[in-house]
Amino acid sequence: MASNYWMFVETSENAQITRNKGYSIFGMSPKYKKRAQRMQPNDRVLFYERSKMIWTASATISSKYFEDTSEIWPIVENPEDYKIRINLKPNYILDESESIKGLQVGASLEYVKKWAPEKWPLAFWDTLHLLPQRDFKYLEDEMRRIKTGIKADAIIDRSKKTKNRRNSNERSQS
Repeated sequence: MASNYWMFVETSENAQITRNKGYSIFGMSPKYKKRAQRMQPNDRVLFYERSKMIWTASATISSKYFEDTSEIWPIVENPEDYKIRINLKPNYILDESESIKGLQVGASLEYVKKWAPEKWPLAFWDTLHLLPQRDFKYLEDEMRRIKTGIKADAIIDRSKKTKNRRNSNERSQS
């Protein structure tokens, strides 16, 4: 189970590169090294594209952070801009037409409550954020619904029914 829930914020150009890589890797500048050191395998991640204000994917961290200077994303100022990296396993990847619109849900998130409602996009200006579990689950449940047509409640109900069925089978066998 995840112990941390992260959000990676990208420019449109970098988001397209990350999408082309299958959301299998993410790079950040050395200024985020301390936060990257907190990332562990099985932590969860959401991807947010800043200019379009959309959530595009969720993933599970599959490695501890590492350093690599090979170029994946365009160098903006410094060749070390994206040298802090994390390997990922994608969970849900939304097409652009399916993406979750920030303007529709952003102001309702717990993470943005310290900003005025009309200023919530400022909360996602930086590249890396540690989200409340509730916000992460809300957004990923919506991604799951979009991709599978199954609501989160149905998944929970199904797991309870399976558990109840197992328990009744065990009782009848004894």
